[in-house]
Amino acid sequence: MVIATGGPSIPKLGATGFAYDLARRFGLKVVEPRPALVPLTLPQEEALFHSLAGVATPVVARAGEASFAEAALFTHRGLSGPAILQISSYWRHGQPITVDFLPGRQGWLVAAKRARPRATLRSVLGDLLPDRLAEALAERIALPGALDEKRDAVLTEVEQHLADWIFRPNGTEGFAKAEVTVGGISTDGLSSKTMEARKVSGLYAIGEAVDVTGWLGGYNFQWAWASGWAAGQAL
Repeated sequence: MVIATGGPSIPKLGATGFAYDLARRFGLKVVEPRPALVPLTLPQEEALFHSLAGVATPVVARAGEASFAEAALFTHRGLSGPAILQISSYWRHGQPITVDFLPGRQGWLVAAKRARPRATLRSVLGDLLPDRLAEALAERIALPGALDEKRDAVLTEVEQHLADWIFRPNGTEGFAKAEVTVGGISTDGLSSKTMEARKVSGLYAIGEAVDVTGWLGGYNFQWAWASGWAAGQAL
């Protein structure tokens, strides 16, 4: 018997936790499942960013040791886009994430002060980021007046703030919006060559039912096909 019924992501397509219930009946360990490759939600105190729904920009998003340099998208509930979906697989509830809104740039604000001394933070950000995002970030930072009125050290602090902007998500959009699931039937109890349960002869588990999660870009499809092939060869 091959358990190939997937995980609980996107229940409107018929996804359930049946694979886990079946695995437990045979004594297999199940790692607690949670949504992955999923948008993150922001609390009400981040309401300023809720108004940016539809705005996207290239960023570097980080959670713990993981980081992804791709686009982030603001939604009416929080954050999405490839960078956020990727980082969601590593994010745990209560953990902050950081976003670098201007990746690869150093000293850009001090340089802008030299080139355009009477420019404002808002106008400089408007040249580098989508206009609505530039306005929201400038409003949060609250650095009034022209750049030449500020010491270089202050401008460097602003640069660092924009390179390590902290968001504190209060959750995700759940299995309804999750492309995949982190967790599932533990790989410790399965053969890596055949996907057969080590303690239950003739029982196999493949694909999304197993605790294996890939990045965006087809890796999860590849895992499903490869693990299915391995079990098929054994059978």
